[in-house]
Amino acid sequence: MAIDTITILALLYLGANLLAAAAFARDKTLAKRNTWRISENVLLVLALIGPFGAFFSMRFFRHKTQKLKFWLVPLFLILHSTLIVYLVVILRL
Repeated sequence: MAIDTITILALLYLGANLLAAAAFARDKTLAKRNTWRISENVLLVLALIGPFGAFFSMRFFRHKTQKLKFWLVPLFLILHSTLIVYLVVILRL
């Protein structure tokens, strides 16, 4: 049974979002312990790749919501949502 390309890409995208969510959750835990943290640049790159997971974690854990540069995360989410709608509706993938 062969797995098609769209399924593989969807699974990779899901994994990227789960990784982003886990990174934000882990950084919140580290912040509470007042110990070494995940850099903001790494968190932003993960948010660019997996914005749904990053946005969910930011809201759920109330983490990085006041930092100005993390206002990029909702923008990433809008961009990804627009791209997904384009791929599904316009290209009918």
